[in-house]
Amino acid sequence: MSRSPTHLQAALYYERLPDHFVRCTLCPHECRIGPDHGGVCGVRINRGGRLFTQVGDRVIASEVDPIEKKPLFHFLPGSWTYSIATVGCNLRCRFCQNWTISQWPKLKKSMDGSNQASLPVGDHPQDEWCPDAEPPAEEWRIGTTVVPSEMVSLAKQAGCTSIAYTYTEPTIFYELALATAQQASVAGLGNVFITNGFISLGPLREIASYLGAANIDLKSFRNNYYKKVCGARLAPILAAIREYKRQGVWIELTTLLIPGLNDEEGELRDIARFIVTELGEDVPWHISRFFPASKMEHWQETSVQSLRRARDIGREEGLRYVYLGNVPHEEGAEDTNCPDCGAVLIRRRRFTVVENRLRAGLCPDCNRLVAGRWAISN
Repeated sequence: MSRSPTHLQAALYYERLPDHFVRCTLCPHECRIGPDHGGVCGVRINRGGRLFTQVGDRVIASEVDPIEKKPLFHFLPGSWTYSIATVGCNLRCRFCQNWTISQWPKLKKSMDGSNQASLPVGDHPQDEWCPDAEPPAEEWRIGTTVVPSEMVSLAKQAGCTSIAYTYTEPTIFYELALATAQQASVAGLGNVFITNGFISLGPLREIASYLGAANIDLKSFRNNYYKKVCGARLAPILAAIREYKRQGVWIELTTLLIPGLNDEEGELRDIARFIVTELGEDVPWHISRFFPASKMEHWQETSVQSLRRARDIGREEGLRYVYLGNVPHEEGAEDTNCPDCGAVLIRRRRFTVVENRLRAGLCPDCNRLVAGRWAISN
């Protein structure tokens, strides 16, 4: 990829305030940012009363992945997606698998470096999430300089049918994602967001017209969990999930099941009922196994029995497609079955499609139409 000197790029979605302050309106944090300070995400910075992004032209990762890895099981199964990410995130999940890049800007500043996995949830002062408490941000350089047209060309050369904005949180590299998605759509590629859902509705609506699919984390159905474990709020995420659906984006939801934190039966039923009643019984729910990481590296991993029970709850509440993740040896965990006749339609192993019996989205045995996006439509 081409390289050029790093420079700040004008950010979208903010308001100018008195005394050279700005309010970022990209995500529901709505950080009030003083001169030469940054927001919660660590990548948007106030310079002279204007907001800039430090990741508008620089990626930390670019890989070719199977679309199933996102995970998206009802969107172009068996296809390849060109995956990109920048550093930064607007959440601070204590269990983040990609914390070295998602939290990189904050690690440079105020992370304490201690491993506090044994601390009970709720031991963190509310000020930990306060954007006004962020120290002055220095400009930094990390990653590879890119331009959207270049990434579109690389995706097509690699035989990809889509570009995925993933690994960290695409909301915080919104400007790069939007410009790339616009060019990808013109070039006949799909676009997918792999997101925590913590985005304001205005920016969501603007980029939704270029998105074919989104996998959205629904980490919990309890606001206290989001506040204490992730540094966010539940209500804006539910609003964003509803809006993705209203905008016609194909959505799939993922819940990372963590022992003792979000695996209680009542909460799991609440999640399943929310999906069924507000989104529809055809929306896939991915329930993933937790493995210790980051500040929870000594936490207990999820048992397979807990995952199976969560899947049963989803099915009992009426969901047609419930998948288990991070259990590669579990028979049928990733398979798509016909909701009418029960036939296995798509067999998967370790994010790989080993058999796809669908014919134009139809079950070959009973002619049932299976919900999903089986071809690119621009």
